[in-house]
Amino acid sequence: MTILLTGAAGFIGMHVAEALLARGEKVIGLDSLTPYYDLRLKHARRDRLLTQKYFSFLEVNIADRVAIAEIFSQHREVMQIIHLAAQPGVRHSLVDPYSYVEANVMGHLVMLEAARALPRLKHFLYASSSSVYGGNRDLPYREDVRVDHPISLYAATKRADELISEAYGHIFGMPQTGLRFFTVYGPWGRPDMAPWLFADAILARRPITLYEGGRLKRDFTFVADIVSGVLGSLDRPPNDAKPRLLNIGNHRSVEVRRFVAVLEESLGQKAIIQDAPRPVTDVAETFADIGAIQALCRFEPKTPIEVGVPAFAAWFREWMGA
Repeated sequence: MTILLTGAAGFIGMHVAEALLARGEKVIGLDSLTPYYDLRLKHARRDRLLTQKYFSFLEVNIADRVAIAEIFSQHREVMQIIHLAAQPGVRHSLVDPYSYVEANVMGHLVMLEAARALPRLKHFLYASSSSVYGGNRDLPYREDVRVDHPISLYAATKRADELISEAYGHIFGMPQTGLRFFTVYGPWGRPDMAPWLFADAILARRPITLYEGGRLKRDFTFVADIVSGVLGSLDRPPNDAKPRLLNIGNHRSVEVRRFVAVLEESLGQKAIIQDAPRPVTDVAETFADIGAIQALCRFEPKTPIEVGVPAFAAWFREWMGA
């Protein structure tokens, strides 16, 4: 089967592509390779995939409707789409808001328009985010609660994607699944995310900032567990035209200071910690109710931070040559 994967040179995208290739799928990877962070990392992920026989790569901006339409016209054999490409980062959306609307909203629309012309399409699976829950205080987060009050532009763009997909399902009967990712970490992670920033500062003996004394809680989810949920959901498209939304997380809420403690132990070095108030774009806690995805595909995250963090730390040392 031919699967088209956007964001193939990204953190989650590379891991998903490797899992698909390992089970014998043909993967067409798309990525714009934007310089949001160090391109050497994106190039290394892409090059790692290009060693695989059934992987091909196209550099393209998903918001470019002409280029995307041309790619889809040349690959009408595509039967499944995994749309992970996006402009990530909650705080950066305060700095460059236009890039978020272009990549996350226009890009999502362009992909849906191109996808509905595919004659053999079975499933359109896309990345949403736990950020859509905003300041919701009812924990764990459930997919059936209202999410009308985003606290960041990034969250607003992801909620917009969900609503656009809802409309396309109603109008065109397109089978879709949106996955609300909770805090994903692991080898090949992004330099703008907390695990990388913490590890880099700890090894360089620079201070790290923990908001509210590190008492904020996050549903840290190891990337290998995420991949199993992505593939499990992909293999089970909706039976009707109503798009579905699924949380995909670890179903464990861990204090950030506990995560840092495990990272310190893994790196063999103590952190220099400074305290700061919580930014307005950050929530106090995230915690995923994963009952729906468990029922769908027996998704069961298996990796506690005591296992996942050392795996990330070992890769990070190797990547940084530390």
